Amino acid sequence: MGRSGWNNSRVRQANKQIFLEYLWREKQLSKSRLASLSGLSIPAVGNILEELLSEGSIVHSAEKLSARGLNGGSYQLPGNGAWTLCMNVTPTRLESQLADSRLMAVGEAREERISLHEPLALIAAIAAHYRYYRQRYPSQIINLALGVHGQVDPVTGVSQTMPQAPWASPLELKYLLEERLGVQVRVDNDCVMLALAEKWQNPQALDNFCVINVDYGIGSSFLLDNQIWRGSLYGSGQIGHTIVDPDGTACDCGRYGCLETVASLSALKKQARVWLKSQPGSDACDPNNLSTAQLIAARERGDNRITLWVENAASAIGLSLYNFLNILNINQIWLYGRSCAFGESWRQTIIQQTGFNPFDRGDRPQAMNTQINFGTLDRSRQLLGIGYLYVEARLGN
Repeated sequence: MGRSGWNNSRVRQANKQIFLEYLWREKQLSKSRLASLSGLSIPAVGNILEELLSEGSIVHSAEKLSARGLNGGSYQLPGNGAWTLCMNVTPTRLESQLADSRLMAVGEAREERISLHEPLALIAAIAAHYRYYRQRYPSQIINLALGVHGQVDPVTGVSQTMPQAPWASPLELKYLLEERLGVQVRVDNDCVMLALAEKWQNPQALDNFCVINVDYGIGSSFLLDNQIWRGSLYGSGQIGHTIVDPDGTACDCGRYGCLETVASLSALKKQARVWLKSQPGSDACDPNNLSTAQLIAARERGDNRITLWVENAASAIGLSLYNFLNILNINQIWLYGRSCAFGESWRQTIIQQTGFNPFDRGDRPQAMNTQINFGTLDRSRQLLGIGYLYVEARLGN
């Protein structure tokens, strides 16, 4: 069956959605700037804005964004809607950033260390963290958006598996929190949180990119044609469980030699602990209390063993990325996580492993070649990323 054409009503509706996307990204725009971004004439832009104003989708402000020429003020999203508490959830830490109805930060980001032994204790900790903000803003509706470590079903809001947790059973985060708090709750993976943050807040982000989070484990999320790719079972982006050594160490997923077992921070700390225990007379760190900061500091001091382990880890990440690049032909990678503190040589090793990309021809502009860069969004803006789950639902994405 063929696809039907678009009549004037559908075109107008599509243009209104495009304008709303611009305003969610930029927060405030003039009519002339909207015309420049959309390629439409000023009269056409004016008609679309009038419709959006009459629907209550946007509001007009007398504030001028340019001192040049005539200026009819500016347009922005309404400021009287529900706020969103954006949270990153792991079994050991809760991080949060409160946002207003336009997803602009309210106050500073907050972090809380937790130590839990059973899943309902996590529900209680999240609820208590949420109530801290409700007490400060008692008259404000505050919905909840959670970026959760591990595999998540974003439709049901169930945390399927959560590494580091002392429990293995799924946890119905959305249902239990909505029942307890009486507010809307949306849930997705923490790497999706980073990908949404890049998509909506980084003007340099392309319509196709990948976010890699190299921390306790290794996670990733892909944006394809400007949409988060989750897969039919919501398990896409499991780059940490690509096998790089079939005869390697057992992974928590049940297989052997996954990327996480050789290149994550937990794998590097395990290597360091094993070595330290073999040196009983050494004045080095206590192997049972080795911190990430100590590992990074040893690398910065030029410790040969740490340097070798870190470079091997970066090589393994680059090899796995090379395979993803060839399959998906993605030309932009953003690196996040505490491993980024290993610095530029770590990034360059990753780049070298992905350098032989058959889709990167020498006759193409440099801008078309694969870009692998450290993410530039601060933690507050990273946390705000998960709040865009509500924006995408509202826009029909």
